[in-house]
Parts: sequence; structure tokens; C-alpha cells
Amino acid sequence: MKGSFSVIWLSGMSGSGKSTLANYVKDVYQNKGFRVRIIDGDDVRDNDNEKLNFSRKDVEFNNLRIAKLCLELKEKDFNLILVPVISPYDDVRKKTRSLLDPYYNLIYLETSIDILKKRDTKGLYNAADSGQIDDLIGYSLINPFEKPNDADLIINTDDSSLLNFSKQSLLDFIKSVSN
Repeated sequence: MKGSFSVIWLSGMSGSGKSTLANYVKDVYQNKGFRVRIIDGDDVRDNDNEKLNFSRKDVEFNNLRIAKLCLELKEKDFNLILVPVISPYDDVRKKTRSLLDPYYNLIYLETSIDILKKRDTKGLYNAADSGQIDDLIGYSLINPFEKPNDADLIINTDDSSLLNFSKQSLLDFIKSVSN
């Protein structure tokens, strides 16, 4: 992949394993001498002067801003950009794909609500169940997660004992698109 450029856009609900897989891939490729960057949606959102929430408009703004950051990093000779971001809306994913083609690769991490609630690494599902959050993406009826119908790879992350399989599936996919 040296000399080439790929964006791996990891989409899935909170707790699906996006950041876990992104960090693993980053370590593997950096150890091989590649220039790799992770652009986490929460980090971009939190580092902006304009405070964004999780409305459809703000999610779209944040996702498109991330896509533009990916292009800036391409100009700085990065090889691989990993984007672990919920990215719940089909029309927004299509816009990011059109901005980043031919470099964009959508990976959907599919995980059942029951498993996400058990993991609940950020306490979001518990907060939604207790009424503290009324618009949790994919969990609230008013803010659905639209499963992608154009994912380049789908990885089911329900069974955490298969984490090594998920990691290898993602590495194999990246190798296949980078040749």
C-alpha cells in the first residue's frame, strides 16, 4: 500500500467495535511503516468551536467535515485513514462516498441491540433507558440508524470471542483494496 491511499470508513452503532478495530489496524500498519491516521467522529466534534449535537443536520456536517479532513491528509502523504464514526444516515454516507471516491471503503459493523446494551462502554444505552437521552442514534425511534445497503464489507461483531476473526477480516479487506 505504500504510495497508495485508502479511507476505511467504519460505520456502526455506539459499542459496535469501530474504535477497537481502527486502533488495531492502525497499530498493524504503522508497525509496517505506513502513515496511518484515525479520525474519530467524537474527537472532531469535540475539537470544534461550534458545538454540535446529534441532530441529523449536525451529524451530516460532522461527517462531511471528516471526509474533507481525509482529503487533506491524502495531500500530506498518508497511506491509510481510519474513520470510526456512527455515520447513521444513508444519504450522508453516499455524500461522503462521492467526496472520497475512489478511496472510500464503507465497513459496516453489525451488532444487535442486546449486545450493544451489554457492552454499553459509554453508558449511553443506560442513559437512554433512564430517560436522560431521548434521541440516541439507532436506539430511539426518533433517530434511527439506517443500515447501509452499499457496504463494501459487513462484519458482525455480536460475539466478542470472534474479535480476532473480525480483525483479520478487516485486514484482509484492506489488503485487497490496496493492491
